[in-house]
Amino acid sequence: MTKTSLHGCPAPAKLNLFLHVTGRRPDGYHLLQSVFQLIDHGDTLDFDLRDDDRIVRTTDVPGVPEEHDLIVRALNALREEYRRRHGCLPPGIDVAVDKRLPMGGGLGGGSSDAATALMAANHLWQAGLTDAELMALGLPLGADIPFFLFGETAFAEGVGEELQAVEGPEVWYVVVEPGVSVPTAAIFTAPELTRNTKAITIADFSRRHVGSQGLTGFGRNDLQDVAARLFPPVAEAVEWLSSYGAARMTGSGACVFCAFSNEQETERVLQEIPGRWKAWKAKALMRHPMKSLLQINEL
Repeated sequence: MTKTSLHGCPAPAKLNLFLHVTGRRPDGYHLLQSVFQLIDHGDTLDFDLRDDDRIVRTTDVPGVPEEHDLIVRALNALREEYRRRHGCLPPGIDVAVDKRLPMGGGLGGGSSDAATALMAANHLWQAGLTDAELMALGLPLGADIPFFLFGETAFAEGVGEELQAVEGPEVWYVVVEPGVSVPTAAIFTAPELTRNTKAITIADFSRRHVGSQGLTGFGRNDLQDVAARLFPPVAEAVEWLSSYGAARMTGSGACVFCAFSNEQETERVLQEIPGRWKAWKAKALMRHPMKSLLQINEL
């Protein structure tokens, strides 16, 4: 029997375990190297097929008009690809979003939501796209979307779309939300941003990071100094969390994280978090939980 709904679909956050800017393309896009790590904290989405062909976000997301939402844009892109392949439109979809990830936090929330939407709709519509085809569809919408569709710890290059699986550390994280939203464009256009970090290899990361349980902090985040200067709460969060380990900012900011070997250590740190910040713990994920959910629904 054809499925008409998928509820409780996870859209996990990601952390950039390091983020190096190695150059800049003629079109202005920055060349990056990073390791993306999924964590077990994120948004949750519900999908229900409609009797018409409309795509409707049924929940309000403050600051994100429906027509600009990456979820809606991704579903529209998949709908057009479905039309091209099948000669007709698929059924419409209602999408409800339980939003937990902050905007401008460097956690990939919007991209993760869009990737989960693509996986869910591909399943509900029986569209038949492969992961690679979904990644190609998502890339023009957001450079992080292919990673979430890739669905495992990844060494990333290019603008973030060249992905290779890599062994990540099995650790816990404390993540601090400093209470500011950092616009990515403001960081990448800052004149003081360095863009010439020497390229590394997967072997460099695996030997020096995973070999020490991921607790020493490999490399750095080249965007952190710029974000910390423009947004002082980021600097304050990095300084505070650094007293417990190798703390750094994820993505273009604003969230700051630190790795710990067990859950008990994260609980101890969370008890000390200043009241002006929101903070939470999360465990490293080796595989996107949406993959398992879809396998169960295919049985």
